Amino acid sequence: MKSPVQNAQLQTPQQRQQLQREWFQQLVVGAEVDAEYDPDWLLPLREKALQSISTLPLLNRKQEAWRYNRVDNIFQNSFDPLFDNDLEQKICIEDIGLPAIDSYRLVFINGRIDLSLSELSELPAGVILTGTAEALRTIPDQLMSSFDHLHQPGEQLFTALNTALFNDGVYLHVNQSVTLDRPVEIIYLNNNLTRSEQHVGSMIQTRNIIDLESGASATVIEHFISNNKHEKYFHNNFTDINLADDSRLRHYRIQDESRLAYHLSNVQITQHRRSRYFSTCLAFGGLWSKSAVRVEFQAQQAECDLLGLYTVGDQQLTDFHLDVQHRVPSCRSSEQFKGILYGRGRAVFDGRILVDRQAQHSDAALTNDNLLLVRDAEVNTKPQLEIYADDVKCSHGTTVGRLDPEQLFYMRSRGIAEHSARKMLCQGFATDIIESFELQQLRDYASEKIAHTLNSVESEMEHKNGH
Repeated sequence: MKSPVQNAQLQTPQQRQQLQREWFQQLVVGAEVDAEYDPDWLLPLREKALQSISTLPLLNRKQEAWRYNRVDNIFQNSFDPLFDNDLEQKICIEDIGLPAIDSYRLVFINGRIDLSLSELSELPAGVILTGTAEALRTIPDQLMSSFDHLHQPGEQLFTALNTALFNDGVYLHVNQSVTLDRPVEIIYLNNNLTRSEQHVGSMIQTRNIIDLESGASATVIEHFISNNKHEKYFHNNFTDINLADDSRLRHYRIQDESRLAYHLSNVQITQHRRSRYFSTCLAFGGLWSKSAVRVEFQAQQAECDLLGLYTVGDQQLTDFHLDVQHRVPSCRSSEQFKGILYGRGRAVFDGRILVDRQAQHSDAALTNDNLLLVRDAEVNTKPQLEIYADDVKCSHGTTVGRLDPEQLFYMRSRGIAEHSARKMLCQGFATDIIESFELQQLRDYASEKIAHTLNSVESEMEHKNGH
C-alpha cells in the first residue's frame, strides 16, 4: 500500500500546503525517541518543538531561504523515522574510500553512534568527545546552554523536527587553552534500512554540539557518505557551534551522500571576542541537498572564513544558504563559493551579509563563481549585502560562465586533447578551494572527486555526441 503522500496530486497551493503539513505530522506520529534518559530541561523543549510543527509557517518559495528551491518534491516521498541501524554486512571503515587520517574518530551508522568503529582512545585531558545521547545521560548540565537559544525567530520546520526527534549526534567540548593534537573525524554512514513498504527510505536525524572554551583550538572533519550510491533516505543534521574568546576551529564538511538521498544541514556558529572560524564545505552527492550556515558575531575582533565547492550533475539540486550577522564592531568575514555544473544539474547560492548600525569597522567580502559545462545546467545565485553602518569595508559579487574557448584553443594548439584541456581548466577553477585544506590527504581526496566528476562529464558528452 502506498502512502497518501506518494499518491496525492499536487494541483493547487492549498493541496501542496496540506500535503506538507501531513508529511511532517506522519513523521511525528511514527517516530520513536530514546528520551528515557533525557534531562528534565530537555523534555519541555522537545514538546514545544513538537507543538510548533503544527504552527510554524510551511515551506514555500515566498520565503527567502526557499525562493529558488523546489521543495515540493521532498513531500512526495514518505520516509520512515523507525529503523534498525544494524547493517547486514560488517563495515570496515578503511574500505569505504575515505582518506587515511591520523585522527580521533566518531562513526555513526544511520544517525546512531557505533563505538566499535570509532577511535576515542588517548584523548587529551580537558576534551570530551562522545555521542550527544551519551552526553545527555552523563553530563546534561553542560549541554543545557546549547539548547537555550532554540525556537528563535525564523526557526523553520526541519529545525523543529530535529529538536523533537533527534536520538544522537556529536558532542565535542574542549576546555580552556587546550589544543587538540589530532583532528576529530566524524563519519556519517547512511543507508536505506526501512522495513515498511509504505516508505521509500529512512529518516535520519542528528544533533551536534561543538563547544570551545577560551583559547581552545580544534580541527573537525565531517564526512556524509553512503556505501551504496543508489539508496534513498533523508538526513536532517543540525550543528550548534560556540566559540569562546580567542578560540580557533577549522571545520571541514564533505557531503558525498547517495545520489538518491536528501540531505539538509543547518550549522549555527556563535563567535566571541577574537575567535576564529574557518570552514570549507564540499558538496558532491545527494539528489537534493541544502546547507544553511548562520554566523553571529557577539564580540569584537572575531573572524570567519567560509569556503565551498559544489559539483552538480544530472537531476541533482544543491543549495547553499549563508547568513553572516555583523552585529558588533571590528569583525571580519569572508565567503568564497564555487560551483561546477553539468548535465541537467541545478544549483542555488543565496549568500547574505548583514552589517548592523553599531557594527562599525566591519570587513566583509562575498563571492560566488559558477562554471557551466553544458547549456542545460542552471544556477540561481544571489549574493546580498545589507549595510546600516557607514564606516565599513564590504564587497560582493558573482560570476556565471562557461569554459573560455580561447584557453581551450590555446591548450589544444599545444597538443593537449580537448577532454584533457577541459579537465585541467576545471581543476584550475577549483584549486583555491581545494588548497584551503590543511591536510594533504583531504586535498588529494577532493582532487580525486573532482577528477571523477569530470571523467563522468566527458563520458556523457561523448555519448550524446555519438562517439
